[in-house]
Amino acid sequence: MAILEVSRVTKYFGGIGALSDVDFAVQDLEILGLIGPNGAGKSTLFDVISGFHLPSNGKILFKGQNITGLKDYKIARLGIGRTFQATTLFMNSTVLENVLIGFHQRYKTETWKAFLHTGSARKEDESSRQHAMEILNFMGILALKDQLAKNLPHGHQRILGICIALATNPKLLLLDEPATGMHPEEASAVVSLIRKLRESGITVMIVEHNMQAIMNLCDRIVVLNFGKKIADGTPTEIRSHKEVIEAYLGSE
Repeated sequence: MAILEVSRVTKYFGGIGALSDVDFAVQDLEILGLIGPNGAGKSTLFDVISGFHLPSNGKILFKGQNITGLKDYKIARLGIGRTFQATTLFMNSTVLENVLIGFHQRYKTETWKAFLHTGSARKEDESSRQHAMEILNFMGILALKDQLAKNLPHGHQRILGICIALATNPKLLLLDEPATGMHPEEASAVVSLIRKLRESGITVMIVEHNMQAIMNLCDRIVVLNFGKKIADGTPTEIRSHKEVIEAYLGSE
């Protein structure tokens, strides 16, 4: 069963086409890779799915519901979380504080109650703190909870970014280059964590330039080039796809 359906999605920026009639579906509990050369439209597609950009045309369904044009915070509340290419952390806050910030999307307590520190607000704060600790433990960085984000090594900063996305309680997680800048051992650890996320019941869609990680991790791969889908298949099929090889390596 498809958790996400992208139907003929097109996106223009000032008359320049970033995406053109992109069609694909993500199956429940699938790990789907999204690859393509620089400028292929991968991050733009994530932006459109997660509500940071409105599509110029096309439709997006999440769990059968049309989410096309919804605000990003509404899409997050429905169950789509994401990370970004650039590390987007509160560098002068602790690891735990960063994850707690991610919970603001889920708060049910009215603002005035939170301001007055009512019983319901305190209960929700304590629940969020406990859940944040569970996320950090699940992702293997609980021991770093009191460290400032700016003092973390690069690999742990990327993992913290995933922790913040998990605070929104996603059913579908969009990971934008989670292993970028990592050495092979760190990248392998991230691959293991992504598998662990799927085992916990989260569907994953990943943009990544580390081809070894993509080929080892993904059930299926969608390939974009100049904003158009040029292939959709298993890692074995993609590895030998003539148009994909040309897009990456150039034709002879």
